[in-house]
Amino acid sequence: MNITKTITAIAIIGLAVVSCKHEEKSTEVATKETKTEVVKKPIAAANVQTASFEITGMTCAVGCTKTIEKKLAESEGVEKATVDFDKKLATVSFDKTVQNPTSLTQVIEGVADGKTYKVVNTKS
Repeated sequence: MNITKTITAIAIIGLAVVSCKHEEKSTEVATKETKTEVVKKPIAAANVQTASFEITGMTCAVGCTKTIEKKLAESEGVEKATVDFDKKLATVSFDKTVQNPTSLTQVIEGVADGKTYKVVNTKS
């Protein structure tokens, strides 16, 4: 019985490590490339818009959410981005004169290999 539990635990840990591997690697590359901090222009209150995106394809709470969150936050015109793994939901505050939900969907779906994450529902 203990052997079965041990093998199951090792298998689950192994799957978690393997499933998040490509996201962590892309995060490392992005960190090395962007050593200089970009100062963003403040957004006029009248131009701030918030949208929520339901995302499929996230497999881990650390690698997936942080990678998507970082890509969104680095995008021009984005004031704040948060990703909730449990709800599979990204919420983004952005300058509506610079970004729109369609372009933010493209950012999300372009993360990692471009095939992993898909936006299935958008609410503005």
